[in-house]
Amino acid sequence: MELSYWWILPLAAAAVGCAAWLSIRRRPQKVRHIAHGERLTALPAYQHALRQYRTRLVLAAVLGAVFLAATATAAARPTHRSTVQPEIRNRDIVLCLDVSGSMTSTDAAIAAVFQKLAGEFDGERIGMVIFDSSSVQLFPLTDDYHYATEQLTQAKDALDSGAGSFFDGTWNGEGSSLIGDGLASCVQSFPDTADGSPDPRRSRSVVLATDNFLSGEPVFTLEEAGALAISKNVKVHALNPGDLDYGDQPDQPGVQLRATAERTGGTYFTLDSPEAVPGIVQKVQETEATSYRAAPQAVVADTPAWPLGIALLAGTGMLVLGWRLDP
Repeated sequence: MELSYWWILPLAAAAVGCAAWLSIRRRPQKVRHIAHGERLTALPAYQHALRQYRTRLVLAAVLGAVFLAATATAAARPTHRSTVQPEIRNRDIVLCLDVSGSMTSTDAAIAAVFQKLAGEFDGERIGMVIFDSSSVQLFPLTDDYHYATEQLTQAKDALDSGAGSFFDGTWNGEGSSLIGDGLASCVQSFPDTADGSPDPRRSRSVVLATDNFLSGEPVFTLEEAGALAISKNVKVHALNPGDLDYGDQPDQPGVQLRATAERTGGTYFTLDSPEAVPGIVQKVQETEATSYRAAPQAVVADTPAWPLGIALLAGTGMLVLGWRLDP
């Protein structure tokens, strides 16, 4: 056990010592004698009552000292320090959202889907990237789900209103809706090891929400971004709000997006598919999930229960004795 404010104890001891010294130095009260008082004090009943009174006074003094010591100890904030190695899941998921003009009417709904996805995961790290002609990391990979939920809620509100600074940084490139560049940025959001290779202990997934309506000349085509994902062991799960059944010709946007996602080992869903969220969650959870121990962390926990419990018992005893001492 450690005391955060240990200096409270010597201060309390000094205060008690001063109070005791002042009570000893107090002038003695005048004693009034009555005639034949020794006959009364010699009675057995009187002697018995006097012994009981003195015993209760001693008990009251002891309980008072215990009460003061316990409350002083509680005020000094007793803590327990321990070292733990938390268990971490080895899955990383980047939510990748196309915020180009063709996605305006559906981005808020996709943000709601992303919120559902975040609510289904447990222990995985989640990050988010938005893109149009350039990419912006909304929040990095984190296992703080409260923070991630706050960010996704803010994203949904911004996408609902379509205004504000949420889209700043997504228009710095030439063109619009550069799908390949956006996916490549999301793939590059995963941290590598010191030698630049993917961490073999962690599985990687990108949930890409786009209609694949390209406008401009990207640095990466969708196929090249898919090949980059394969080289970095990243599975792409595509969520398409613009799959309006254009057919199964290989040059159709939905067909191309599906082919790229499935080539990485991922999946493809339309936005309104009831299987989208459970399907993506299932596929992500099917990846290797061996947990491992993180770096040791020092944990300091307050332990005021025992001094406060002792103070409660001592205070109760003082109340009972005070009632018995009341003439």
